Amino acid sequence: MPTLILVRHGRSTANTSGLLAGRTPGVALDERGAAQAAALPGRLDALPIAEVVASPLQRCQETVRPLLDARPGLRVHTDERIGECDYGDWSGRKLAELMDEPLMEVVQAHPSAAAFPGGESMRAMQTRAAEAVREWNARVERDHGADAVYLMCSHGDIIKSLVADALGLHLDLFQRISVEPCSVTAIRYTRLRPFLVRLGDTGDFASLAPREEPPAGDATVGGGAGAP
Repeated sequence: MPTLILVRHGRSTANTSGLLAGRTPGVALDERGAAQAAALPGRLDALPIAEVVASPLQRCQETVRPLLDARPGLRVHTDERIGECDYGDWSGRKLAELMDEPLMEVVQAHPSAAAFPGGESMRAMQTRAAEAVREWNARVERDHGADAVYLMCSHGDIIKSLVADALGLHLDLFQRISVEPCSVTAIRYTRLRPFLVRLGDTGDFASLAPREEPPAGDATVGGGAGAP
């Protein structure tokens, strides 16, 4: 079965503003995010990518554009099932404000029970994304062979949930996984089990350096902004 390259979108204007973007339209890559996207073709140069699939949201479409420009034979397939979690009434709000919401404790410690007001549950988010991957695995293998490599550009919580699915982890453990903007995660699928072969690889270790303000103990909903 194929190898899936999961790319989180580059850093966005919402990331740097501390907003939970969700499905809010018009959220673009910021200057650093655009540079991250521009570097992506070089980082993936050795890979014979058979297909590119992306979330419909602008920040993901912008992230894959340089890759498509560098490989004229590729086109993007937009799949809503790997779109961002529907955070409902939380969308567009400051993450700092959301920390005081009682639901945030559930999102952090028991995400399989978390459902966003006016939006979807995290359980439903994982289910639709995992179903999309399984369907694309079959399609890519049929069209390009069992050893094919394909790419999906999606969002932090989506990618974390797919990693948890691949590792057989309960969704309640997925907040222990971290994927930075424009990071590359690779999962090699086989008939009996998936293998996680890369996780959140950016080639940049700056985010591991000590900071003046230590990072909070809780996971950033939607994924953090990466290195400062």
